Amino acid sequence: MISVVVPIYNEKENILPLYERLKKVLKEEDEIIFVDDGSTDGSYEILKELHSKDKKVKCVKFSRNFGKTAALMAGFEMAKGDIIVTIDGDLQNDPEDIPKLVEKLEECDVVNGWRYDRKDPFLSKKLPSIISNKISRWLTGLKLHDFNCGLKAYKKECLDDLELYGEMHRYIPAILAWKGYKVGEVKVKHYPRKYGESKYGMARLARGLFDLINFKFWAGYSTRPLHFFGGIGLTMFLAGFLINFYLLILKLFYGETLSNRPLLLLGILLMIMGFQIFMTGFLAEIMIRNYYSSSNKKIYVIKEKLE
Repeated sequence: MISVVVPIYNEKENILPLYERLKKVLKEEDEIIFVDDGSTDGSYEILKELHSKDKKVKCVKFSRNFGKTAALMAGFEMAKGDIIVTIDGDLQNDPEDIPKLVEKLEECDVVNGWRYDRKDPFLSKKLPSIISNKISRWLTGLKLHDFNCGLKAYKKECLDDLELYGEMHRYIPAILAWKGYKVGEVKVKHYPRKYGESKYGMARLARGLFDLINFKFWAGYSTRPLHFFGGIGLTMFLAGFLINFYLLILKLFYGETLSNRPLLLLGILLMIMGFQIFMTGFLAEIMIRNYYSSSNKKIYVIKEKLE
């Protein structure tokens, strides 16, 4: 059974054509989950009508716009299929590529789409994407061509304990690769947007970059923050200590006056800052332990659900 998760935000012209194209490639037992991320253009009314006619269409409506990451999380939680496929609601991805992604899952756990012939404006979409993908490959170590392609396929077990926030949806394959799952890639078709407006731009690129840096830190030091902060803090503390030890020798053996030496202030400052950074890592260790022992919290609010 395949569950197709479709995040929707003001895509009323695209919903019905996308539904018809999805039904052509899906089997009778497969399901489609539309997540309305706070649309204001009447998208949810169309989704409700679809649900009334086809019970394999499930719908979630958020109380407001929480973002694509939250929409995907809600869809993942609702999905019942052994395989979960995500596809954007703008008709730029081709549902006919879904069987290729599902077939590729025989070799790996996650399949990422690659829009190798992308039909988007260069300056506003393609150039930021090229920059983002290069940085993503460098920081994550995962050699994917198109991190932000909305067409992806997952084995259900990969997503069972996944926790996302911010703009992390584009880095799901990287997160799963860090957890030890095998990630593959398949070339997929891409079309120009016909209806509606794009929800992406340079601002989202910047937010995504911040989340990528956060992921890099989390992947390396999520369970041992003291190793990160402790290393920095200890280095600064030792540098300050050596400076002050040098000044102490000058005072004791050569009788030099230290009160007017800026180096003394630097040594004291480095020791204080080093100690503070070290304690930050220590407190972060305590927070991490509390985090893993606490219950999970949702990052979205569902207003209505149709199953």
